[in-house]
Amino acid sequence: MKRRFAALWFPFLLTDWYTRRRPADRDIPLVSALPKNGRMCITAANAIAQQEGVYAGMVLADAKAAVPQLIMFPDTPDRAATILKHIGLWCIKFTPLAGMDEPGGIILDITGCAHLWGGEMEYVTEIKQQLEKKGYTAKIAVADTIAAAWAMSRYAKQEIILTTNDEYDILHTLPPEALRLDEWIVQRLYKLGFKTIGRFIGMPPATLRRRFGPTLVHRINQLLGRQEEHILPIKPVAPYVERLPCLDPIRTAQGIELAIGKLLDGLCARLTKEGKGVRHAQLSCYRVDGKVLRIEIGTNKPSVSKKHLLELFELKISTIEPALGIELFLLEAVKVDDHTPHQELLWSTNGSFENKALVELLDRFKGRDPYCHINRYVPQEHHWPERAIRAAESLTEKATDTWPQHRPRPIRLLHPPQPIEVTAPIPDYPPLIFRFHGEVYVIKRADGPERIEREWWLEQGEHRDYYVVEDTRGRRYWLFRLGHYVGDRSPNWYLHGYFA
Repeated sequence: MKRRFAALWFPFLLTDWYTRRRPADRDIPLVSALPKNGRMCITAANAIAQQEGVYAGMVLADAKAAVPQLIMFPDTPDRAATILKHIGLWCIKFTPLAGMDEPGGIILDITGCAHLWGGEMEYVTEIKQQLEKKGYTAKIAVADTIAAAWAMSRYAKQEIILTTNDEYDILHTLPPEALRLDEWIVQRLYKLGFKTIGRFIGMPPATLRRRFGPTLVHRINQLLGRQEEHILPIKPVAPYVERLPCLDPIRTAQGIELAIGKLLDGLCARLTKEGKGVRHAQLSCYRVDGKVLRIEIGTNKPSVSKKHLLELFELKISTIEPALGIELFLLEAVKVDDHTPHQELLWSTNGSFENKALVELLDRFKGRDPYCHINRYVPQEHHWPERAIRAAESLTEKATDTWPQHRPRPIRLLHPPQPIEVTAPIPDYPPLIFRFHGEVYVIKRADGPERIEREWWLEQGEHRDYYVVEDTRGRRYWLFRLGHYVGDRSPNWYLHGYFA
């Protein structure tokens, strides 16, 4: 696909920004100024002030003497860059790749974007009209190279959509400054009578390099596309993004849902081809009034199921306030993981994490309550029960060990084990009664003991004798005695877990 670039230039960036805040000052001579060498110097002037002979760099006192009705507002060193960055971020609604071109410019890579607005002329017109509504005056040009678009936006008399046929002729009429040259090179070109690019662009590169240095040849090559030039994006382009511009602003929840569904069609199809699945996705809604609304979803397992992802977004559609309408939807897969399609079973004993329905149910729980914590645990090789499990990093992590099958283990472990008071008939017998938090539990059945030795290579201490006990109400508990009976000393007893 042929690359196309658009250059936006804002000749009155600072004064336009000021008159957005003070519309009453729009039709008067207006300048911004900064102190320099102990004197206030003008940094920007609007079109009316320039017609009166006021220009950037002029001393403010001299300008006011010449134009008494001049209005000044104080500037800050980084104000222009900040305004330009905000405009550049706004331009992402028209293309995913936008870069700042200081001072006063923005470069857009519009390759493959203009057809969404009906063509390049309609595309540029829409950008210009929306900027004018916001109070900014912009000159826009489109070309096959960044250098050509930059030159046309600043030095052509009108905004021109460059075509392959007339691009070369139009560039010939521009002054040498359009090549972004150092001042000394420009002055030397003028002294030699080269007042337009066309008078020297066809000269042998060796001759130009010998007389003006390598910079002039480099700029000409960039202008003609012989050397590639890149945009430094304001916001890095995400690798998995789908865009949906709307001819008519969307104002209803049903319209938003349909837009998300269409975006998911493209995103899921692309991820499926690359063997990827969504783990974290973000939907950005660009409103007519310039505000951007965002909602996010996350999944426990990589997913390319449009139905599942749409259900997660539907939980949050009610938080989107469309106001006057949404004119652009942007869906970004912020995080993706490898995803291998597999034959799904209605029931499997190999692990519930393979059940897609369960995974999607957990995602819905998380979507409804952002404070909900969902954890999965896998076994690890340790004798001590509290060390025999660890939290899994994901729902699909494979365990390196297996759960013990020869001895029962409770569903819930207490950490740390809680001390209890017991009544036991004789040593090495399970208790008949135990008291915990003031409540008395009468034991009806018991099984044990199961001795678990302390891991001597990690720490020293006494062993534990575990019992599985059941009270008169059918509730089962995991108790243990720490150590032996020694003389008149009774060992301590603890409650370590609950069975289902």
